[in-house]
Amino acid sequence: MKQVLVLGAGQLARMMALAGAPLNINVIAYDVITADVVHPLTQQRQSLSLIEAIAAVDVITAEFEHIPHAILTLCAASGKFKPHPDAIKAGGDRRIEKTLLNNAKVANAPHHIINTRADLDTAIAAIGLPMVLKSALGGYDGKGQWRLKTNDQIESVWTEMAHCIAASDNQAIVAEKFISFDREVSLIGVRNANGDIKTYALSENVHTDGVLSLSTAIVGDITLQQQAQQMFAAIAEQLNYIGVLALEFFEVNGQLLVNEIAPRVHNSGHWTQQGAETCQFENHLRAVCDLPLGGTELIRPSAMINILGQDSLPLAVLALESCHVHWYGKEQRAGRKMGHINVCAATPEQLQYQLMLLGQILPQQYFPTLPR
Repeated sequence: MKQVLVLGAGQLARMMALAGAPLNINVIAYDVITADVVHPLTQQRQSLSLIEAIAAVDVITAEFEHIPHAILTLCAASGKFKPHPDAIKAGGDRRIEKTLLNNAKVANAPHHIINTRADLDTAIAAIGLPMVLKSALGGYDGKGQWRLKTNDQIESVWTEMAHCIAASDNQAIVAEKFISFDREVSLIGVRNANGDIKTYALSENVHTDGVLSLSTAIVGDITLQQQAQQMFAAIAEQLNYIGVLALEFFEVNGQLLVNEIAPRVHNSGHWTQQGAETCQFENHLRAVCDLPLGGTELIRPSAMINILGQDSLPLAVLALESCHVHWYGKEQRAGRKMGHINVCAATPEQLQYQLMLLGQILPQQYFPTLPR
């Protein structure tokens, strides 16, 4: 039996544990906040320190990017950590991420690093308004971001950004040119130690207040898929990556710009649990455990809907054909990712009909992106 330690004890570690069990892979998780080693399903504390867990497992990996560098260094020293810690750091620091994208020669939004008020003026002169400003460290799900549209906003936005910079060590702001995009899409792919790469179908993503609401596998856009795959390969090779990697894109007139990378399994790939030959969680474990990669083919049109802030659903949801609910076992909190729903169908048209039926069951307040 392979033993895997996941840094992070949230829903992604939970779903890795579920995917690993049939392969005889045992997953334990390290809660970076509490410093406890826990069972990823029950959250029961294990009688292991981090040092003991590192010694006990075959492989160490991560479910999120915002991991203290001291922990990454400790885990990397064991020689068991996959992907390389540099990939995790790139996903957690937008400055490193931008350097990576430029070195890999993949298209992304023009940017400028801001540490001081003078840097903001330089960024405005170089990039122009409107622009998007993002904290280099710590921002996700729409947090740590500002949109600067006009000159009369500069002072108020700078006040907020200056507070953000001062609040933590090594913080900065990354200014990006505002991109008027047609839609947001993402690509989930996997690479093993031999350099073999497999990718899933692109997903079209819809966000509400900066949080992913709906992700739908894109069927039949071969040109866009190939473009995304080439960019994925360039980045994965640049990092000598091992495991599942997600790329988030803006699509502008059929051209893709990388918005962010996520060096891990990703929310927009949850549909692979029912819609692909091998789900992203299993393929991540296969890659880091040196097992052959599983097929990533889209076996039926699929979509994923996040459940935000709700700890129950009408039973009618489960009565819908090809509708699958995945709960995360979390305590209810407003806006929190509590679970997700995967919906599948034989054709894209039937999938849209299934989503419309789901929209008739679920309240628009909590599921605003479902068709009605």
